Amino acid sequence: MAEHADEVKAAESLLDKVPDKIHGHDSSSALPPSEAVRDKGIGGGYSASLKSKVNRLFGREKPVHHVFGGGRAADIFLWRDKKVSAGVLIALTIIWVFFELFEYHLLTLVSYSLIIGIAMLFLWSNASTFIKKSPPHIPEVQIPEKPVLQIASAITSEINRALVIVRQIASGKDLKQFLSVIAGLWVVSILGKYYNFLTLVYIAVVLLFTLPVFYEKYDDQVDAVAEKVLIEIKKQYAVFDAKVLSKIPRGQTKAKKF
Repeated sequence: MAEHADEVKAAESLLDKVPDKIHGHDSSSALPPSEAVRDKGIGGGYSASLKSKVNRLFGREKPVHHVFGGGRAADIFLWRDKKVSAGVLIALTIIWVFFELFEYHLLTLVSYSLIIGIAMLFLWSNASTFIKKSPPHIPEVQIPEKPVLQIASAITSEINRALVIVRQIASGKDLKQFLSVIAGLWVVSILGKYYNFLTLVYIAVVLLFTLPVFYEKYDDQVDAVAEKVLIEIKKQYAVFDAKVLSKIPRGQTKAKKF
């Protein structure tokens, strides 16, 4: 009889706990999504997933270092080794100063450099017998064939790809791409009036040494601004398409026979 009474009490206590559990579940489910996530202790993962959904510039999914190939060139452009990067930029700046400000020509500069180098080695080799010092060691320089072929193959593939793109644009199938190329060439023609080719190349090199490292440091802010700019450009293009491009008459396409 006592055992039966103990079983009844245990059943009653269990029934009393059920409503409390139900109320507790309702209160937790009534929380807002952000509070529920924070209550579960995964707020960091939630914010990280939102951050990963941000549209990266040019559809980038890899780090900037991998975009540049992840090799020695990427280390130089992203200033991984500041001494090497600064040395390369200073050397290119000196070359630009010689050609642009001092108005040296490439053939003249190469000829003067060879004259000075060969004359110094010649005098050192002949004077070493009088000053009793060893003559200079002139190494044998040979250009390996494999890297030259690889570079030529890469350049050829890039030229062929550019020709394919030009053919696609000239075929008249993509009006948006055609207008983008025309606008880009027009901007280049305007820049060509004020700067020569060497100056444009030097400006491009300086941008390669500054913009990628800036973007790597402030990629989230740049991606947010770039996304807004792209949305605005798409809106303006939609208006231009509705008012101008859609009114341009086009030839009727022939139906394909199957």
